[in-house]
Amino acid sequence: MALSGIRVVDLTRILAGPFCTMLLADMGADVIKIESPGGGDPVRNQGAMKHGVSWYFAQFNRNKRSLTLDLRSAEGKAVLADLIRGADVLVENYRPGVLDEMGFDQARRDALNPNLVTTSVNGFGSTGPYAQRPAFDFIAQAMSGFMAVNGREGEPPMRAAPPLSDLVAGLYAAFGTVCALMARGRLADGAAGQRVEASLNNGLVSLMAYLSAECLAGGTDPKRTGNDHPIMSPYGLYRAADGEIAVAASHDGIVERFLGAIDLLELLERPEYATNADRFENRAGIDAEIEARIGLDTVEAWIERLNGAGVPCGRVQPLTEVFEDPQIQAQEMVLEIDHPGRGPVKVTGFPVKLDGTPCQVRLPAPELGGHTGEVLGELGYDAPRIDALRARGVV
Repeated sequence: MALSGIRVVDLTRILAGPFCTMLLADMGADVIKIESPGGGDPVRNQGAMKHGVSWYFAQFNRNKRSLTLDLRSAEGKAVLADLIRGADVLVENYRPGVLDEMGFDQARRDALNPNLVTTSVNGFGSTGPYAQRPAFDFIAQAMSGFMAVNGREGEPPMRAAPPLSDLVAGLYAAFGTVCALMARGRLADGAAGQRVEASLNNGLVSLMAYLSAECLAGGTDPKRTGNDHPIMSPYGLYRAADGEIAVAASHDGIVERFLGAIDLLELLERPEYATNADRFENRAGIDAEIEARIGLDTVEAWIERLNGAGVPCGRVQPLTEVFEDPQIQAQEMVLEIDHPGRGPVKVTGFPVKLDGTPCQVRLPAPELGGHTGEVLGELGYDAPRIDALRARGVV
């Protein structure tokens, strides 16, 4: 596997950090998830529970091993130091400065392991006036500009349903970690560790695409356009006889194919619809013409006709239909993982496909502390020492 032989010490919990380490684990890294004795990651008790397992936790913590460790104790910190000595990557999502306060500042990490890659996931970055602010996905969606452009004009701003800022930060953190490992592999003349940082707010700002380009170029805020495209027309949802269909006519060539496929090509001969700028200015009119025609047939009939004409389109599917979709099944985007003693758990699959070193499910999400003895044994701790740490509540 692509990251086989890479050991990751995972100090994260909830979502952004665990998503990052799950991605690394799916690629083959040995991820050791450090959890507090007794409780562990709060997500263990959140979301849909079946047979005592949170499927939310199971989805984002597969392929990891769990070690319980009291990091408030000196002995717990000593165990963490031993883990760092043999690790390639340390991932944490504490508030900036907390790792230093725990006694693991940059100087200490360099002394323990000069080749260590330290990846930090936080709300706003480690510098600037907001660095110490608490942050969650909802806050980042609000403060990044993301929420302000979602929804319809004249209506309140709207959040995206998935926790996008957490997921994007986790993606960037994993990407940055792999980049740092690649850089380390090319530097053979001394220590090559470095620090990687990804934040919820920065991640969403980076995804604003043409919206940020328009704002930076013109100095004005984009208007909320709901399902309509902010710079293209026609482009959006249209109601057929039995449901909605999404159509993405992203340039003039596709507009011609789209209108030709629905027998409305003559609309382009009207001056108010001749160019994209004209259609954008008169969006309500052309959309009304299109929807009147689309409403004459079913979603399935239009999907077949438009795809045949090379027009990007799709039905609006609820998740229950998505997971039954033959394309999703062909792409193995739903996996069933057996949790010994708990039963099977279904999770989403691997979005990145590597043909030479494919992602694999090697382990189900771990029981709390389920690998404590195993991991400590790998560090050279004998059974009496491990028993003593258990007796004192360190592990």
